[in-house]
Amino acid sequence: MNTFLPKQDEVQRDWYVVDAEGQTLGRLAAQIANVLRGKNKAIFTPHMDCGDFVVVVNAEKIKVSGKKEEQKFYRHHSGYPGGFKEESLRHLRARKPEAILERAVKGMLPHSRLGARQFTKLKVYVGAEHPHTAQNPKTLEIGRKAAQDNK
Repeated sequence: MNTFLPKQDEVQRDWYVVDAEGQTLGRLAAQIANVLRGKNKAIFTPHMDCGDFVVVVNAEKIKVSGKKEEQKFYRHHSGYPGGFKEESLRHLRARKPEAILERAVKGMLPHSRLGARQFTKLKVYVGAEHPHTAQNPKTLEIGRKAAQDNK
């Protein structure tokens, strides 16, 4: 019996839209990362990009638990002496709210060229409007709404 490996041109890519309003950051990011990788499909292959496109709206209304708003910091270094920068989640939310979800999802994807290619299929927007209506995205129920529908 031979192992089935899909060809790159045989992979069908769907578009999904996710409403982030009231969703918990880590749980939402994990589900989005699974869809971007293609783990929700029967043809999932770890070394291939067989995932779907995900459009996230209302990124500024995402929830975090506990005291993360003040205690979670995003850090980076420019590479120059004294180039260490640190920003709290609250300040990043005020400055660039879509970056919070983008960084969470990027950390859950493979840290390779494959992960970089999968990350390009994520589109995050502030507000309820997005420019991808021509692709006819399906609504992807994630979180509590999906769990209540299954009961």
